[in-house]
Amino acid sequence: MTGLDPSSPLVLDTRALNLPRRAGSMITVTRTVSSPVDMGVALARVLPDSPVELDLRLESVMEGVLVSGSADVHVDAECARCLDPMDWDEVVEFSELFVYPATDARGAVVKEPADDDEDPLPKLQDDMIDLEPTLRDAVVLGFPLAPVCQSDCSGLCSVCGVRLDDYPGHLHEQLDPRWAALSALALPDSTEDQS
Repeated sequence: MTGLDPSSPLVLDTRALNLPRRAGSMITVTRTVSSPVDMGVALARVLPDSPVELDLRLESVMEGVLVSGSADVHVDAECARCLDPMDWDEVVEFSELFVYPATDARGAVVKEPADDDEDPLPKLQDDMIDLEPTLRDAVVLGFPLAPVCQSDCSGLCSVCGVRLDDYPGHLHEQLDPRWAALSALALPDSTEDQS
């Protein structure tokens, strides 16, 4: 494991909470940090370095430190139907247990056997918590996969690409190529005598 950078705004120091590792103590942390990169899905994202307001509660429990709280983020997105830009502010609630590393009878950290669990709980490293993966997961999983600017957005014309809400009644006459031969039968024959 690599050590965490204590000067990083998303790294939390739990030493004041955990000395000497007793359950029941709690501290609150409120801070504004810059958004990390890669916080988004295809059509919705939090822009890198935009402000994220964190309101956190760190509670010492028997297994480790429970971090719960909220993150207030500004989301930039595109409508999945018409591709118009849109944005909104969102408050994301999250909760994550950071477990203590395994120790021997003397309290020294020991190397643990490989964990077969697909989603192991994050661990404290030198009494520090890296909140970035937890924050990223909470924010990104809350995004809609296909955001829409309004529930009745008509989208774009599949033929010419114009925004259908701007041109009500917009249509293109299209003949199915399988019926094209029959369209000649519908035309009047100009060689017939009109008597």
